[in-house]
Amino acid sequence: MTALLSAVDVQRFYRRGGIFRRGERLHVLKGATLEIGRGKAVGLVGRSGCGKSTLGRILLGLERPDWGSVFFKGKDISAKDGGEFAKFRKSVQVVFQNVQGSVNPRMTAGEIIGEPLRNFFGISKREAVERSRPLLEQVGLKGSDADKFPPHFSGGELQRVCIARALAPEPEVIVFDEAVSSLDMVVQARVLELVQKIRDERGLAFLFISHDLRVVAGLCDEVALMDGGVIAARERSVATLAKTGGATIARMLESLPPAGPGERAFR
Repeated sequence: MTALLSAVDVQRFYRRGGIFRRGERLHVLKGATLEIGRGKAVGLVGRSGCGKSTLGRILLGLERPDWGSVFFKGKDISAKDGGEFAKFRKSVQVVFQNVQGSVNPRMTAGEIIGEPLRNFFGISKREAVERSRPLLEQVGLKGSDADKFPPHFSGGELQRVCIARALAPEPEVIVFDEAVSSLDMVVQARVLELVQKIRDERGLAFLFISHDLRVVAGLCDEVALMDGGVIAARERSVATLAKTGGATIARMLESLPPAGPGERAFR
């Protein structure tokens, strides 16, 4: 069966420094291949700086790979014309880590959520705001919150607004890029419960990018480990991935606090 969204043999280079001279060339992705099936939740884990977010941006079409391809429903997104690419962007949405930086502080929550509705469906601002109200209720807020500005929300509430915005154009895939890492543990748990509820109700496919193994442990059908610029391992669960004994996983496990006194984070 054809994957819904996939990156095949993707490579990406960056330049570091080099204001007055040619900077150092960094080979961030070295042939990364990752598939996301319809209705599947895939966790992408790895240490900070390993290229997880770079791969996420390439899958979203926000960056182009230097080599390799991204396919949506079996078609290379680089071959899509303007109209087809707009349909792709509508179908693949994102929730970023930086909640405050992801929204315009001068826009109300209703305007923030309604923005993709206006962009993709060409409806009026007033109609878009009205359509935002049931979306706010779906993510556990009030319809009346559509009239509030970002400073009036807590971090967890504002992340719910961002999730509602991602849901607005009725996508098929949502990429969560470290989407709960800036939240405290209690709020993290609530947002993850919300994500699971949305997945159950809508049957969406998710890519959950995180450096915290606990975040993806109970949420994802499969977990892929990025290391050395490639997908180094892929298993059905974090627990199974932990048993591979790889050095990267071992270091990530060591960085987690135990579940209880004398216990390990994952058995």
